[in-house]
Amino acid sequence: MSNFKENVETRYKISNLWNVVFTTATVISVFMLILLLLNIINGAFGYVAIKNTIEPTELINSGNLDELNEIQLIELLESHLSRGLIRRFNFEKPLKERSNTELMNLIFERIIEPRIVKSWNLKESILEKNSILHYAEKELPGAHIQFRAWLNSNFLIGSQASIPELAGIRTAILGSLMIILLTITFAFPIGVGAAIYLEEYSVDNMFSRFVQVNIYNLSGVPSIIYGLLGLAVFVRGMEPLTSGAMFGYGDPTTTNGRTVLAAGMTLALLILPIIIINAQEALRAVPQTMRQASYGIGATKWQTIWTHVLPHSMDRIMTGTILAVSRAIGETAPIVVIGASTFISVDPSNIFSKFTTLPIQIYQWTSRPQPEFRNIAAAAILVLLILLLAMNGFAIFTRNKISNNRRSN
Repeated sequence: MSNFKENVETRYKISNLWNVVFTTATVISVFMLILLLLNIINGAFGYVAIKNTIEPTELINSGNLDELNEIQLIELLESHLSRGLIRRFNFEKPLKERSNTELMNLIFERIIEPRIVKSWNLKESILEKNSILHYAEKELPGAHIQFRAWLNSNFLIGSQASIPELAGIRTAILGSLMIILLTITFAFPIGVGAAIYLEEYSVDNMFSRFVQVNIYNLSGVPSIIYGLLGLAVFVRGMEPLTSGAMFGYGDPTTTNGRTVLAAGMTLALLILPIIIINAQEALRAVPQTMRQASYGIGATKWQTIWTHVLPHSMDRIMTGTILAVSRAIGETAPIVVIGASTFISVDPSNIFSKFTTLPIQIYQWTSRPQPEFRNIAAAAILVLLILLLAMNGFAIFTRNKISNNRRSN
């Protein structure tokens, strides 16, 4: 009896020890994530010192551009900008059809040209505000100090630019969304179909075991290997398809396979093993009694899978898909290998367009020497996190909806 009590006490001690270890690991993980998020936010906001290339008083005596009417604003643009630039603006939208606000924005961007000459992060802006103002007054005469949120509406809808205060991520967001939609379109049905075959139809023989082992191996292959595979197969081997040349898209002399379609297919290959493995586990979790009950009332194998097995495993399959897509949206290496553009200001219009993505944009900005590019990189990281959370939230909502419908039925 005493040995039994000693064994029970020992087990409780070991259990409590592991409980402490797991709790500590969770707390450390949460702390590190919060620290990472705070570091990103710290770079996305803060004071900046701005100097104008041309002061408003040099354009109009009072310095108040609001006094000018539409005709005067157009004359001001035509007198300070080149004819080629004016032609480009008129081609995009005639100056006479633009509002006073639009004309004023052009004057500020192209003539006054406010440029950031110094920036501070959020921590410095909060704790050292007086020191910043004193430094600007002494070292940066004529500069305007203002608090700037690098994550703003202009940043979201603007195109890429070589000047950090004018740069935006619209093109990168569109590229990321198009690629992820293509990735899900290719990978989800193929992955679930492969899992159904391996779990429900295949027999246990050498071939099926060989396929299964290689699927597990492929899930651990470095992502850059998939990039090399995509470069060889989709970009070069299937160039007429991925470039759109066989469908009459683009200029045949300049098109190549480095397009949204090639990127989507490459990332689909990347997440395909993960989707297959998770879908297999989800199908395996459905009780055999449910299958036997379906067979007992005369249902065929496919009817059993379609009406019983898939509905009862779809919530778990969606969970695996969420994890796979979360990996794909943040990938950089395979996208770089297949030829994503590091600088592009033209939005992708179809799946045969050139592209860039948010991770590529962030990587390109962090490699620049100017500190302001790191500020907009931090803002882009916040957008990427929000986009990822939104996509995961939608997938979780869909999963819960399917699960609730299954229980109600």
